[in-house]
Amino acid sequence: MSHTVTFTFHAPENKETKSQDTSPYDEGAVHDSFHQLIQEQSWLAEQEMVEMQDLATRGKDNVAYVASPPRQTEAWESPDEIAEHPDFCSATLQILASMPSRTIGRSRGVILSQYYNRTARLRRRSSRAPLQEVSRSARPSIRQLDIELDSGHEEEDSKRCLLVKELRSLPANQRINMLQAMPLSLSEKRRLRQDSSGYSGTLRKPKTTAPLSQCSRFKYHIIIGFRNLWYSLLSLLHVLQPWHYSLKQISGRFGSSILSYFQFLKTLLTFNFFLFLILLVFVVAMQAAYPSAIPNREAFTGLEPFTGAGFFTHTLLYYGYYSNFTLNDPCTSISNASHCGQHRHVRMPYNMPLAYLFVTGVSFFVTCILLVYSMSRSFGESYRVGSTSGELAVKVFCAWDYKVIQKRSIRLQSENICTQLKECLADHWARSHPLNLFKRLQRLVILLMAWTLSLGAILGCVIGVYYFSEFIHHIHQEKLSTSSRAGKEALLLALPLLVSLINLLVPYMYNLLAAWEKQESPVLEVYVAICRNLILKMVILGLLCYHWLSRKVTSSKIQCWETFVGQELYRLVVMDFIFTLLDTFFGELMWRVILEKKLQSKRKPEFDIARNVLELIYGQTLTWLGVFFAPLLPAVQIIKLLLLFYIKKASLMRNCQSPSKPWRASHMNTIFITLLCFPSFLGASIFLSYTIWAVKPSEICGPFQTFETIYDSGKTWVVELEQSSPNLTWFTWIHQHLIQNSFFLFLISGILLAVIYLNIQVVKGQRRIITLLKEQIANEGEDKMFLIQKLHTIYGK
Repeated sequence: MSHTVTFTFHAPENKETKSQDTSPYDEGAVHDSFHQLIQEQSWLAEQEMVEMQDLATRGKDNVAYVASPPRQTEAWESPDEIAEHPDFCSATLQILASMPSRTIGRSRGVILSQYYNRTARLRRRSSRAPLQEVSRSARPSIRQLDIELDSGHEEEDSKRCLLVKELRSLPANQRINMLQAMPLSLSEKRRLRQDSSGYSGTLRKPKTTAPLSQCSRFKYHIIIGFRNLWYSLLSLLHVLQPWHYSLKQISGRFGSSILSYFQFLKTLLTFNFFLFLILLVFVVAMQAAYPSAIPNREAFTGLEPFTGAGFFTHTLLYYGYYSNFTLNDPCTSISNASHCGQHRHVRMPYNMPLAYLFVTGVSFFVTCILLVYSMSRSFGESYRVGSTSGELAVKVFCAWDYKVIQKRSIRLQSENICTQLKECLADHWARSHPLNLFKRLQRLVILLMAWTLSLGAILGCVIGVYYFSEFIHHIHQEKLSTSSRAGKEALLLALPLLVSLINLLVPYMYNLLAAWEKQESPVLEVYVAICRNLILKMVILGLLCYHWLSRKVTSSKIQCWETFVGQELYRLVVMDFIFTLLDTFFGELMWRVILEKKLQSKRKPEFDIARNVLELIYGQTLTWLGVFFAPLLPAVQIIKLLLLFYIKKASLMRNCQSPSKPWRASHMNTIFITLLCFPSFLGASIFLSYTIWAVKPSEICGPFQTFETIYDSGKTWVVELEQSSPNLTWFTWIHQHLIQNSFFLFLISGILLAVIYLNIQVVKGQRRIITLLKEQIANEGEDKMFLIQKLHTIYGK
């Protein structure tokens, strides 16, 4: 058998010392505290040396010396030197000064951790007697290396009994924490927990040989029933999470890079569901309860789901259907004018123009808060750690979940761990093989040429869309009353078809440029592709927004230009979905069939993350742009996202393969949320704000047909409220000094930017602290090796 020789230093509690309250930045005070700590532990070093001498007399040449100092400022010394020099000789101080952790300029993280460990140890020791007063065999040593000695099993069992006795004297929380900190096997920890707590099994009932009474049996059956019910509810939470198993399956087979696309799709679905819910309750449902009178409704032809016109024009889908009066006031409705005298008094008037404007503004404001919160949380999760050193060892030794027992889950978890290991190794290889100077210059020239071609293609596409939109608008104005209905609807699909075709074909040209560039890092390749596609889509959308809000549209022969803009955005959403399906069918399914049948290749097409993510951002931008002109457009986007998830998942499983260069997407979710927030949501907010403040609404349709601008409806309502209810003058003051005053808007924007800046600084500080703690861990390892070498040198003499 074996015995353990340990060197465990415990500082006795000394309330008179001032080192606990000393600032870690005071060099002299820290050195004095270190000096005093060594004096306090000198008698422990003598006991350790006596044991080592006893072992040496027994002829044990293979004794293992284990040094585990609780802090970096503790040191080892010869007992002869301690006895002869109570103030420590220069050799000892020189050894201490040569420790690796003390040669880096006194790391602040090391000092902070030292004081934290000492405070925590003193706090834990306040509830029990100091371990120095207990015999050495009773100390709960956690470093059992099993050095075989003469005592054998008897001495080990006695130490085990004393350890169990010591653990029983501790409170339950301290006992659990100490057992968790012990580097022992799970079975050994389980036996120690059962022996020290007096319980066995997972159900905490006392071990007794006497038969249980009926009351005790009934009590334990109730406890077991409630425990099983609780576990069932916990497992039900995973089932209630949308696509929980599907996301696990995708992560295990294809890695975190492709998983980030589906997680981003799930996030967009949450945003659209919230937007649809608030508009449905406060705008759509209220208008449906008081429907508007429509004199001539067009017949349904079957093309309306694609064009959004015809039968859908005078429905709840578009802006022009909503009323411009108080819904539950019969005097404001022409059809109910005969009942005006009977129902003159209305207890809760519902002003539709005010509700339409207020609900839209609140939905955008809450969406902004959710986006900023999601971005900050994602930023903290992905960038807080800072570096990935040591993560490979964590994946190898700590990634397996031993609670998984089903074969399907075991296979899925093994595939997931295998993919994560490939990603870690790929990152490590990329960092260890940098390019030389010649290859960097060659890469720079290729990048400049590729970016010139990509920007030239974007410029050509934008010019083409601009002249084509002007041409379509001119033809539409000329044939508005002469052409047939089918011809007009076919003409409406021309511009969305062109835009969707550009968004489909140009990214393939970018893929050719990426193949020419040959980026070594897959992450950088995805970032470049996202940047190029984002510039293309955002510039085209900006051009279309300018076209819709220009006087050629708002002052044209179109009766309700808001409904026309809503129809245009609806057609863009539908065409984007159709072209996405075509791209999935021809770009993935047909290409896989060609590779397998014709080219006899086992390779499959890879899933293009950049193009698919930009399609999601593009579709969400269309939804935010059209939510004011088509309140039910978020419902269309929800249906589109649901179908996209299942179609993309099926195509991914059958037609695509894992990335040829495995890479981790630890920062991809943060990049996606950031792109969704700033170019997409910010652009939609600017478009909507300009529409509300500067553009004149239509005079014959919509909630704001009697106002000069949409914003005037809020001012008119405030004036009416002040006249009808003089007690609410404070609300008028708030509207005049806070809402109408531009300074308040700049103040809110400044506060929001300050919160974002502070959050970024906090995350940077956390990354800095974690970096210092990692340096401390590395230095502690070097200290242990250094001290062990010194011990071997000293005792070898």
